Amino acid sequence: MPVQAAPSDAGRPSRPDLTVLLVASSGGHLAQLLALAPWYRDRNRCWVTFDTPDACSLLREEEVVWAYHPTTRNIPNLLRNTWLAVRLLRRRRFDAVVTTGAGVALPFVVLARLRGIPTVYIEVYDRIDTPTLTARLCRPFLSAMLVQSEEQRRLYPEAIVVGQLL
Repeated sequence: MPVQAAPSDAGRPSRPDLTVLLVASSGGHLAQLLALAPWYRDRNRCWVTFDTPDACSLLREEEVVWAYHPTTRNIPNLLRNTWLAVRLLRRRRFDAVVTTGAGVALPFVVLARLRGIPTVYIEVYDRIDTPTLTARLCRPFLSAMLVQSEEQRRLYPEAIVVGQLL
């Protein structure tokens, strides 16, 4: 299934003056954000992910802020990533934050939304029975929830189906 533009992008020219913050854990979450390249290619962007071999290789030509990991049930790294989000969102102006999760996304989504920056969460394609923990935690702070299959709308009735990214 091809990726479809969100309704707000339909028929509009690309806005290269927009700066997007793309946030994802390394691995599959990052791969799904990378699949959005046709959408973000002409936009200013900054990435937040983990300093892992795959992320370093895939993002070698990109502006990247390295986050702390692991994030699963790791309160010290949650606090470090929250402080990282505070510093980055104060230092730079972003027009939107887009994420596929996982745990690293939470402080960036919450703080961006509190600063009035639109936040978009794209649920990973393989979660069709239960929502991810990060999506559940981020949901109250989202401007838009996107899913990759109609089946996922059972979990997120308000979501926009964008089609499978990978």
